[in-house]
Amino acid sequence: MTDTTPWRRPAAAATDVAAAAGRPPYPLRTPHPPKPGAAHGQVPAPGPRPPAPPGSAGPGPGSGPDRGAPAPLGRFLAKAAAVTAGLTAAGSVLGLARDQTIAHLFGAGHASDAFLISWTVPEMASTLLIEDAMALLMVPAFSHALARRAATRAGLSRMEARAQDPVRLLVRATLPRLALFLAAVASLLVVAAPLVVAVLAPGLPDPGLAVECTRLTALTVLSFGLAGYFSAALRAHRSFVPPAAIYVSYNVGIIGTMIALHTVWGVRAAAAGVAAGGLLMVLVQLPAFVRNVGFGQPRAKGAPRSQRDRDRPTLIAVGVIAPVICFAVFRQSQVLVERFLAASLPSGAISHLNYAQKVAQMPMVLSLMICTVTFPVVAQAMAGGEREKARRRVEQDLALACLAVLIGTALVIGYAPQIIEVLFERGAFTPEDTRATAAVMRVYGLGLLGHCLVGALSRPFFATTRPTWFPALAMGAGLLVNIAGGATAVRWWGVYGLAAANAAGISTTAVLLLLGIGRRIIAIQARRVALSICRLAVASFAACGTGWIAGPMIPDPLLSAALGCLLVPTMFAAASMAIRALEITTLSAQIAHSTQRFRNVR
Repeated sequence: MTDTTPWRRPAAAATDVAAAAGRPPYPLRTPHPPKPGAAHGQVPAPGPRPPAPPGSAGPGPGSGPDRGAPAPLGRFLAKAAAVTAGLTAAGSVLGLARDQTIAHLFGAGHASDAFLISWTVPEMASTLLIEDAMALLMVPAFSHALARRAATRAGLSRMEARAQDPVRLLVRATLPRLALFLAAVASLLVVAAPLVVAVLAPGLPDPGLAVECTRLTALTVLSFGLAGYFSAALRAHRSFVPPAAIYVSYNVGIIGTMIALHTVWGVRAAAAGVAAGGLLMVLVQLPAFVRNVGFGQPRAKGAPRSQRDRDRPTLIAVGVIAPVICFAVFRQSQVLVERFLAASLPSGAISHLNYAQKVAQMPMVLSLMICTVTFPVVAQAMAGGEREKARRRVEQDLALACLAVLIGTALVIGYAPQIIEVLFERGAFTPEDTRATAAVMRVYGLGLLGHCLVGALSRPFFATTRPTWFPALAMGAGLLVNIAGGATAVRWWGVYGLAAANAAGISTTAVLLLLGIGRRIIAIQARRVALSICRLAVASFAACGTGWIAGPMIPDPLLSAALGCLLVPTMFAAASMAIRALEITTLSAQIAHSTQRFRNVR
């Protein structure tokens, strides 16, 4: 949602570093002298920066008009990225502890299957309302409002500035409507829970427990929506710590509620924990939101109608919001397909798929942190017309992300039994569950590279001034492969066929995005990038084979997995250098460049 002026993604957020500490942002500081004839206090329209001299790394501190200015924003972003990475890692660790607690208390059977069916609702809500759609829509909307605030504050009193603040107007126009809509959707899901379970898992033998859990998890539609809205607003205001802490609070709520209530409510305690965790996601951000953004206030009576119409934010055009929504829905629908097809399999199949997927995707999540941090850099470069800079950044991000995920893939596939046994085999989770989950995880591992590439390649598509339909169409094509392959393979191979169909579908999407990004967004050298990825994949295969053979030689699973964390990267590096897939000097230069970019951001 945004105002009635033409919507566009700003090149940089119109806030100061002080906003992250709770101080109100001052007007935009322009990096170039104002254009002739510009009124005092006006911000010139953004345009492409002049090319830097050969051999220069861009503007740096102490040069040009920034001489004597405060520390560059890039240093703040670097620190914010480090804190965000730490909190994200903490959330992932707690997420793993959450899954361990579920496995310990409820094992892999009818009860855990019923809860995981209900968990489909918050998983879908998280994708739409926190991670993808809400962030890609509301961060630009708040950034645009901040830019208008900076351009219109000159000459206004403090009271007038508050009354006409575009940010507060945006909040007043969007937040109440969003909360009302999400509350209505959550209420509808509570009432229609039997129908939701019947659609998600038509073959479930006893759907009653799943219905009760779904009525509890449906409350997250409201809490996740508010949490995603607060996160988008705070990130636009350069406040990164509270949004990064939401998954820490979420998992703490789930774990605490399960431990406290599982003896009374059984698996329903896990569903209640999901609802409690969603509430904590809102509460952990509320103080920072009130301090940095604030809630909208009524406009003073008598304001001119033209000004009222100009400042009233409206819904973003369907052409802007629809591609983002469809991409996010298609991507999350892979989980829906798996659970739908697995509902008719023996008890525990859905649980085995869930545990295997959660552990297998950890290398993918960690590898994509690189692209998440550099996404604003790519967006800024494209908004400023610096296509060559964006191309280099995307290629380097792809190289580093693929390097990280392929090392993780070799470890996940090579040491799957040892990893699952160490993480889950206790309480109600039996050795048979360990063997089944490890086998599924090895199949899932075949699609980790595809998941990483989809996450990395989709971001540049959404960094343009107007999102395109190509990522959604590519994701839709991959989803069709997943559906067709899963429906066919589940008859013969059960859960292993579903995991293989997932890998085939996401790999199809990755290939389409890699071929399409060069023609539509950034002219990366797709053939050279694909060849480099194939070489790294060969090295990953060699490291994986080494781990597969060496893992069972050590009886203790913890010691075996720990040694695998040393053996697999070593073998990967040796194989990469042997086939010239990895040059240490090139990798060092890429890491140095990734670190240096923060010093060049303005």
